[in-house]
Amino acid sequence: MKNYLNLFDFSQKINYKNEVLAGLTVAMTMIPESLSFAILAGLSPLTGLYAAFLMGLVTAIFGGRPGMVSGGAGATVVVLIALAASHGVEYLFAAVALAGVLQLLVGVFKLGKFVRLIPQPVMFGFLNGLAVIIFMAQVAQFKTVENGIEGWMEGSALYIMAGLTLLTIAIVALLPKITKAVPASLVAILVVFGIVYSFDIDTKKVMDIASVSGSLPSFHIPEIPFTLETLMIIFPYALIMAGVGLVETLLTLNMVDEITNTRGQSNREAAAQGIANVVNGFFGGMGGCAMVAQTLVNVGSGARARLSGIIGALTILVIILVGGPLIEQIPMAALVGVMMVVAIGTFEWVSFKIINKMPKHDIFVLVLVAAVTIVLHNLALAVLIGVIISSLVFAWESAKRIRARKHVDENGVKHYEIYGPLFFGSTATFLEKFDVANDPDEVVIDFKESKVVDMSAIDTLNKITARYQKEGKKLHLRHLSADCLKLLTNADSIIDVNIIEDPTYKVVVDKI
Repeated sequence: MKNYLNLFDFSQKINYKNEVLAGLTVAMTMIPESLSFAILAGLSPLTGLYAAFLMGLVTAIFGGRPGMVSGGAGATVVVLIALAASHGVEYLFAAVALAGVLQLLVGVFKLGKFVRLIPQPVMFGFLNGLAVIIFMAQVAQFKTVENGIEGWMEGSALYIMAGLTLLTIAIVALLPKITKAVPASLVAILVVFGIVYSFDIDTKKVMDIASVSGSLPSFHIPEIPFTLETLMIIFPYALIMAGVGLVETLLTLNMVDEITNTRGQSNREAAAQGIANVVNGFFGGMGGCAMVAQTLVNVGSGARARLSGIIGALTILVIILVGGPLIEQIPMAALVGVMMVVAIGTFEWVSFKIINKMPKHDIFVLVLVAAVTIVLHNLALAVLIGVIISSLVFAWESAKRIRARKHVDENGVKHYEIYGPLFFGSTATFLEKFDVANDPDEVVIDFKESKVVDMSAIDTLNKITARYQKEGKKLHLRHLSADCLKLLTNADSIIDVNIIEDPTYKVVVDKI
């Protein structure tokens, strides 16, 4: 329990001013995004704000990555749009709660570590694609709707919006060079708000998106039939949402780790995300996950502890209850400018500098992941495609590296010393190394520098054994690791193989 409440350990070096100001800034940037995603999914605007409050509070307290911000993210909401449209919002809430249970199980069974399997080119592509999405979402704010027809702003409306946006970007970019006493993003929002209010400038505001006034979220069991048929309907959506949310969350966690040079706890964060989504499902939130843009705003404002996340969540609650009329007057240009700066900061510009030094397949993966992210807006699918391609390339390269050093000893026994793993990708090359017809009567295959990995490898050993037996020759397998021996012993298909094991030499044994 002490670890979960370390926010209140006053022995920690926490800059409370930075934490409070960062939390306020994050709250300002979360509001329009949460409202937009809720409206996009055909939900009440308050559903998005409730998600921002509940996700932010629960994950800030129980999460495994202080400084990271969670809320009603578009990546997860997009998954549920079809369900809400076909079966209604109650099914959506049930799916959110079920997704939370699945995420909680991932954390409990410590499966969050598998995010380590995501290669660096996939991370580059993910962040670059996400940066473009964030930027284009802000460009979309320059659209307006008149008489039910959507179009781009024109004339003075466009010039005012663009001018205020550029002013915001300038303040965010230049203020840190003068002072870092207060978050530049918050100062930019307040300055632009002051200018618009003082000069009564007619420009697009938060109120033009939706109202942000409401009441406390209340406990509510989703009104759905608790039957197997209902489970069959919501489970696929819940599974996809859980996967999308965890991928985006754990990638964000890794990103914050690199920025802060610290290490978060992926399994604890997965469990916290699960708890937060379960709470969302029963308190009328649309669910969510970690939010990259808001996390960058938070960390960039100097936040390093849990306090900023708690302040941000509570600020959103206060806004819902009493601050709505004031927040609705914030110019959208200020929020657009802040998020544009975040998008520019999210883009991995270093990927351009090193792209000529990267292997061609890594360049392909980087570009493909970014393209899928931008075109489909499906972050989890983009990452999955990148990981699969990278894995296949790795398997292919590993398969080509298996080799055999051959020699005949003074007793006339031929030795094949195998280098590289024997697995499904290398079995064909492995079999080509042996000259069964012309080998002497006794042959040794030495796996001192190799390992039998899978059933394809065992089947290959069975085949090579059968070939030597057919020629009336004796085959020995030497220096097999303990786990390799276990695989061979448990394989009923292995024909009589004379296994020579060195009891004092342990080779390629997995650490528990």
